[in-house]
Amino acid sequence: MTAIIILLCFILVSVVVVQIGKVTELTAQIKGERATLKDNSLWNAWIGLVFLVGFLVAVIVSAYRMRNLMFGYGPLKSASEHGVVLDSLFNITLFFTGIVFVLTHIALFYFAFKYRYKEGRKAKFISHDNRLEIWWTAIPAVVMAFLVVRGLNAWNVVMADVKEGEDHIEIEATGQQFNWIIRYPGADGKLGTRDFKMTTGNNQLGQDFRDAKNWDDIIPGQELYLPVGKKVRVRITAKDVLHNFDLPHFRVKMDAVPGMPTYFVFTPKMTTSEFRQELRKYPEWNEPFDVADPSGPKRWEKFEYELACAELCGKGHYSMRRVFRVVSQEEYDAWVKTQESFYLTQIHNKDGKEAEDPFWDQTLPLEAAAIEKKLSDDVKSAGESETPSAKSIRLDNIHFATGSANLTTDSKYELDALVNVLTKYPTLNISLNGHTDNVGDAAANLELSKQRAASVVNYLSTRGIGASRLRSAGFGDTQPADSNEKPSGRRKNRRVEFNVLNALPSDEPES
Repeated sequence: MTAIIILLCFILVSVVVVQIGKVTELTAQIKGERATLKDNSLWNAWIGLVFLVGFLVAVIVSAYRMRNLMFGYGPLKSASEHGVVLDSLFNITLFFTGIVFVLTHIALFYFAFKYRYKEGRKAKFISHDNRLEIWWTAIPAVVMAFLVVRGLNAWNVVMADVKEGEDHIEIEATGQQFNWIIRYPGADGKLGTRDFKMTTGNNQLGQDFRDAKNWDDIIPGQELYLPVGKKVRVRITAKDVLHNFDLPHFRVKMDAVPGMPTYFVFTPKMTTSEFRQELRKYPEWNEPFDVADPSGPKRWEKFEYELACAELCGKGHYSMRRVFRVVSQEEYDAWVKTQESFYLTQIHNKDGKEAEDPFWDQTLPLEAAAIEKKLSDDVKSAGESETPSAKSIRLDNIHFATGSANLTTDSKYELDALVNVLTKYPTLNISLNGHTDNVGDAAANLELSKQRAASVVNYLSTRGIGASRLRSAGFGDTQPADSNEKPSGRRKNRRVEFNVLNALPSDEPES
């Protein structure tokens, strides 16, 4: 029904326009062409002046009313240190171009009014005027030179890279259809190297895990964090089409170009919470966030800094929005501690990823702290439990040379962790048990399992753990933990476990 009414309205307007045209034509015939031309020129001239006044008033009033929703004004001032320079540059440019905008419109409609059609008036032809040429050449040249110099100065400030040794955080943003993959450095503060030839479904960034700097790199979830007052350098690139890394509240905007890495450096100066408090001062930001829920949170309460793609990169372009939260250094450090290394959690020693893991079946130095914490927790649980199966703890990071009882170098991390746990609980007694898969002779496997358990006992003894607290046994392939039909199962069966032999007194002091 609504569509029919709209269609009828269009038809009615069309009929009115046609009838006005016919009336105008009849009037011209009655009055004569010259009189009609004179009247039309006068009407057009006055209508042009009215339009000029209305247009300029509308421009000024709309800009004033919308000022708090425009970047650089009201509460939406720059949240980064360099953004002040850009906002100042835009304001200076707006000042000069605004003058030109107003003057040219006034001249346009004034000339249309002043030089409207009059009988007997003749146009003057002026071929050249030196003074006029100087004015309209010199003034724009001086203004343009001023703007260019200010622009170059702003460019040098905004695009300055970090200096060698300068304290900063470096992160990496890789655009793809339709997502941003953000990579943070781990505890070493350095991002690892990449090689596009190493890109796989599991390793989307092509990280070269032979580079130790990659081991602790973090690829967080949807929410991203940055510390306030800390310089941030963003490496920017893309995997498929042109994207654009845009943090509008920080005045950060840089193309992400496949095969051509770019960067941007900025320093956040307002936390998300502080920016919200600024928004809170303005009436339009105290309106309900959801108009359907007037009693719900206000707009300022739901505000978040956001990362957007400022290029039309495809149909899913809208889904590249990510939330960036700026917090205190303490909050940022706490958030980083909750993040896990991509390599250690997704690639390292994970079944089916042997080809992508250059340190397959090895323990890395940065795993030591996590190994010790897990062992300590497992021992405490086992000591407090009365269930026999709960008292058996597997040592996942102890390895031996093939067919031998010789411990590999990387086994020391878990063995040293076990030394620390046994030192922590001085009354704890354990039994080390060796196991093998079913490949080879059963008797040889049994003997090898005994030797491997004994090797672990010997290592612990040389580190000061009393022999009376340690026992060893070998079970060969008689107690498989998994099927021996597949390599992954056989790998699980080649293991050393230890059983907690006594309960831990609840009041035992930790040494």
